[in-house]
Amino acid sequence: MNNRLPGPFVLELSDARCSDVALSGGKGASLARLIRHGFTVPPGFVITSAAFAAAVDHDELRTKIQVGDIVAARELVAAARAPRDLVAACYEPLAGAPVAVRSSACAEDSVEASYAGQQETYLNVHGLHVVLEKVVECWLSFFSEHAFFYRTAKGSLDDVSIAVVVQRMVDARRSGVMFTVDPVQGRRDRIVIEAGFGLGDRVVSGEVTPDWYTLDRSGTVRKARVVGKRVMGDDELAELVRLGLRVADLNGNCPQDIEWAWDDDQVYLLQSRPVTAF
Repeated sequence: MNNRLPGPFVLELSDARCSDVALSGGKGASLARLIRHGFTVPPGFVITSAAFAAAVDHDELRTKIQVGDIVAARELVAAARAPRDLVAACYEPLAGAPVAVRSSACAEDSVEASYAGQQETYLNVHGLHVVLEKVVECWLSFFSEHAFFYRTAKGSLDDVSIAVVVQRMVDARRSGVMFTVDPVQGRRDRIVIEAGFGLGDRVVSGEVTPDWYTLDRSGTVRKARVVGKRVMGDDELAELVRLGLRVADLNGNCPQDIEWAWDDDQVYLLQSRPVTAF
């Protein structure tokens, strides 16, 4: 039996209903909140947890998870299909450019647990057929052994809900991550920015060694470690700090871990989540 959750199966990120974590997952809800408050976010849409619930037998899936039968759980998920026509309608305006297909766990990130990196993200995806395939692969990644053991330790095995975000890729010239605190030194009066040329996944994955900047809350650089050609100018760093502090304020002054990308013209925010265990 398919346990259909109330709510739409596909939502534009600009839709106010996207702010519901239970529907859009932590990543989707965070992006929707940023858009609603005027931040620049790449356009896209969410295949909601309701769509996933309609595609699988939730009761059977939850039973398989509870008894630790990950193989059987993955077989159920692998047979599921995203709502093609609804996805096609939202994908059409984005079809002329590559998109990112990103898992969005419905167990919201918190200062105790972050679901970042627990599920898959696929970059430079072209074509509706491939997008639909990657949606199922994102669903499957929520039921990998690694994700299962993480939820056992940090979350709840009752949670079998997952959403997927599809967004236009930014033609990033520079990108990276920003912490609105110094998570290593434990200082709330400092902001840390890591930046590299090209796509930010190379920074996050450790594929490249990024520039590293520590700034005060006024945007003044206090320390810098530059690898080769400097990635960011002082004015650009100060703008990132202003954005980061606005995002932290939006989240009740909770320290934020923010992914960003800068094309030829402007900076885009790609994700914001609480800094874990600060």
